[in-house]
Order: sequence, then structure tokens, then C-alpha cells
Amino acid sequence: MIFGPQRGPVSADELADHYPWPDRAGRAWVRAMMVSTLDGAGAGADGLSGSISGSADRDVFTAVRRYADAVLVGGGTMASERYGAMKAVSDDAERRAAQGQAEAPRLVVVSGSLDLPMGDDGFLGSTAAPLVLTGSGADPDRVAALEDRCEVVRAPDARVPPQWAIDQLVDRGLWRIVCEGGPTLLRDVSAAGLLDEADLTFSPRLVGTSATPNTDLITDPGAFELTHVLTADHFLMSRYVRASQ
Repeated sequence: MIFGPQRGPVSADELADHYPWPDRAGRAWVRAMMVSTLDGAGAGADGLSGSISGSADRDVFTAVRRYADAVLVGGGTMASERYGAMKAVSDDAERRAAQGQAEAPRLVVVSGSLDLPMGDDGFLGSTAAPLVLTGSGADPDRVAALEDRCEVVRAPDARVPPQWAIDQLVDRGLWRIVCEGGPTLLRDVSAAGLLDEADLTFSPRLVGTSATPNTDLITDPGAFELTHVLTADHFLMSRYVRASQ
């Protein structure tokens, strides 16, 4: 840690304690996990964020998720990034139980098309059944195909409103939320004023931005304050908290 409350070496086992979940009395705390190159790209030549990541970034990624209640992700990102199952980790069981949490974070997928990978266990093999949030006009056949192995909830609108999505999680006791994108979902959550924390890794690469999607401008962006910076392998891992928190 080169900036923050405890400067000096930080082991992988200690990382999660540097990404604490504040006591919110059941109100949502939403954190985003992102990686960006030096020239602002969110993906490499293959269109995936993993190709601009590294082992240090992946350690932080694991720590940020470790004591979450839910991992919120768009269906397109979940499919393209090849999300696997959210499984219980024995080393975390005692602490999660003491905090009143389930054995593993619940995967929550926002998808209008419901065009999700169903060919093998994949994300469907999670410890807890995934929660799929979709629009009011979702294809009934695709809903039926998912309902055997997921909880599927239709929004009151054609699109899934960010506040409604967060409310669905909180109603299920899932208030520690990691939002992992894609860009449109992250943009919409932020524009709605729902993002409390942004954990941003700067990757020591220049790759160009043609594989990075554009999103609509946020007319009233929120301000964030830097709380710490970690470095390893020439990566910078920064944690920002919304200024009003």
C-alpha cells in the first residue's frame, strides 16, 4: 500500500480487510470492480477485460468479492467473460456465517434477451441458485428454460431499472453488492446515484480503445474520494468511495 491508512506490504490474505463492507443496517452498499489500461481501454484485443489484467489485479478482484452477498452482472458480460459458478469457500465459511451471510455470494444476472449460456453447468452450478432479472417483455420460452435452475424475476418495465434491481437484492438480504458491469449496467447504476464505491485497477499497458464500448454521458456525475492505492507488478489498485458517504 503506497497510499492509505496502513502503508507497507499487504498479503493476499489481508486484502479483503482493506475492502471493508460498512455497517449499513441492511441498506445497499454497491461497489464496482473495473480494470483500465493507461490509455483508458477496458478490454484488450480479444474484447475481454481478462487480457489486460494480471495476478495482482486478480487477487484484488477475489478480495473485493470475498465477503459480498451478491455479484451483479449484465448477461452479455457474463457470457463473454465466461463466468463460472459462485461456489462456497471453506476458508470463508466461519466469517460469512458470523456475519449472517450465505455460504457464497449469489450471482445476479441482468438480461433482457435471456440469451445466456445453458449448455453446461457454468454459472448454473453455483452454490445458491442464480437470480436473473429481466424485462416485462421477456421471451416466455426462455424464462421457462431458466426457471428450473434459477430464480427469474420480471421488472415492471421493458428494461430493468437500476433502483428496482438493487431493491430486489436488498429484499432478499443481499445488500453487499459487487457490480461487475458490463459498461451499460455500470453506467446506469452510477447515473442513478446507486454506486457507493469504485475499485479501479490501472493496467500498465497501452492497447487502444476500439474494443472498449462507449456509454451515454452521465449529466450529473457523482464525486468520489480516494481511500487507498496498492501496487504490485506495476499495476495500481485504487479504492474510491463516494464523497457523500
